[in-house]
Amino acid sequence: MAMKVILVEDESGIRLLLRKIIEQNPDFEVVGEADNLTDAVTLFKKTRAEVIFLDIEINGSSGLECAKIIADLEPKTKIIFATAHSEYMSNAFEVYAFDYLIKPFHMERVNQTLERIKALSNPVKNDELDKIVRYERGLDKLLVKGKESMSFIDIKDIILVQRENGSTVIYTKQDSFTTSVSLSEIETKLDPEQFLRSHKSYLINVSQIKKIEPYGRWTYIVTFKDLTMDALITMDKFEEIKKRFL
Repeated sequence: MAMKVILVEDESGIRLLLRKIIEQNPDFEVVGEADNLTDAVTLFKKTRAEVIFLDIEINGSSGLECAKIIADLEPKTKIIFATAHSEYMSNAFEVYAFDYLIKPFHMERVNQTLERIKALSNPVKNDELDKIVRYERGLDKLLVKGKESMSFIDIKDIILVQRENGSTVIYTKQDSFTTSVSLSEIETKLDPEQFLRSHKSYLINVSQIKKIEPYGRWTYIVTFKDLTMDALITMDKFEEIKKRFL
């Protein structure tokens, strides 16, 4: 199935150029366009596109703010900034952009980005065993309050905590728990030796890491031993984990 793409750009000529390049690749389908922040967010909620080409400035609004909103709804959305403003590259890093294209860009450069996305969606399987260091910190529990219930989660069973559709979701091997509590608040209740804030939208159990592989330009992807879901990790946090194992 083709990956869904939306184009957020206030210049119709640039949207047309991107559409023509993207539609030459059968693995991608442009499912919508927007020329302002409000319509872009609405379009994303409707289509749940996997890939977004996004300008830094959109009819007086900030593409960076648009990226933050979308990343909070779905952190793994591949956001590609396509802009004439090279000076915003460091800001794009802060919102974990997948890539940063400078206008005027060439067909070959866009295709390189699409090829990288395709490669990530079809990873090469590797049966190599990974070295894991486990941290045991007793039987402390995390209390998650619902409207009419309370869930007590063994902290040692938590594998991943992530932002998802504007809420925070805690994943164990067999269950998931949704709460309105912020990721930062949960982070303060967990042992920093066992749990790492790998990305603004993810908190991971280091002892559950199976593999870390390249993902975006400044980002890696983490897979776990006992969970089919994965998480993102920034370059600096990746280096931090490497130091733990040296």
